[in-house]
Amino acid sequence: MEDEGAGLFRTEALQHYAQGGERGGLLKLSPQWTGPVFWVLLGACVFALVFSALVHVSEYAEGPAVVQLEGRMDLPSPVRGTVASVEVRSGERVAAGQVLARLGAAAELAELERYEREFELLLRQRLRSPSDEGVSQALASVRAQLELARARLEQWTVRAPEAGIVSDVRIRRGQHLAEGELVASLMREDSAAVVTAMLPGEYRPLLAVGKPLRLELRGFHHQYQELTIDEVGGELVGPQEVQRALGPTLSASLQVNGAVVLVRARVASRSFLADGERFPYFDGMLGEADARVRSQPILLMLIPGLRAVWP
Repeated sequence: MEDEGAGLFRTEALQHYAQGGERGGLLKLSPQWTGPVFWVLLGACVFALVFSALVHVSEYAEGPAVVQLEGRMDLPSPVRGTVASVEVRSGERVAAGQVLARLGAAAELAELERYEREFELLLRQRLRSPSDEGVSQALASVRAQLELARARLEQWTVRAPEAGIVSDVRIRRGQHLAEGELVASLMREDSAAVVTAMLPGEYRPLLAVGKPLRLELRGFHHQYQELTIDEVGGELVGPQEVQRALGPTLSASLQVNGAVVLVRARVASRSFLADGERFPYFDGMLGEADARVRSQPILLMLIPGLRAVWP
């Protein structure tokens, strides 16, 4: 047996090489499929690099939104009292001056009826005795009291200040109302819908008039309304300012955290399209709005340091 430490190569191999025999090739330990896989991986890396450099990812400012109908008039109770009758229903068209509700005014009504009887009695006496100055003076006094009684009774009546559509009736017969409490709301027939969105305040420098705003109403998932920003608030506001801007009724339905900026967009139509059908907008409808504020390649998102040299 040959000594294992006699040399690096076997004796037979050295003799074969010295006699000019055929030289051997390199020993290949890798399987044949590694070559194609290498080129596939290289191509995938190049494709990923080009894809991340060319494809942009957008960033959006998102927040709650509410639909408001312009021309809404809230009609408060002029006095404190109990509702005697409700004369209209929601959705009913009314004329200017039409009675919407009456509050109980038993004392004022009794006073008015008493003056009306006295006025009628004196008027008859005046017709019988046209020259009686005492009757004439009494008739003038009762006429003044009668007008005053009518004015007092009118304070217990809620009328429509102009023609429109009753959008909301908040009272029922027998309900006790405090002075200033909401009785009903009136909408003009030609009133337009406006969307007010509350977007995060940190995006205020990136928001501008004319940029797109997308609205998704609650209950209509993935049914987006494409709008255009008409107004952007000049300052950031908190929950209390939002409540003053929208009113206590609407703001109570919204969850606002931190400073926000109010963004408004006018809706072109009083109805919207969802699932192939048209539905009307109603005052107070809630939803989610988003506005695109910036767009950048994926590569810059993965490697922010490239922004300094990116063209």
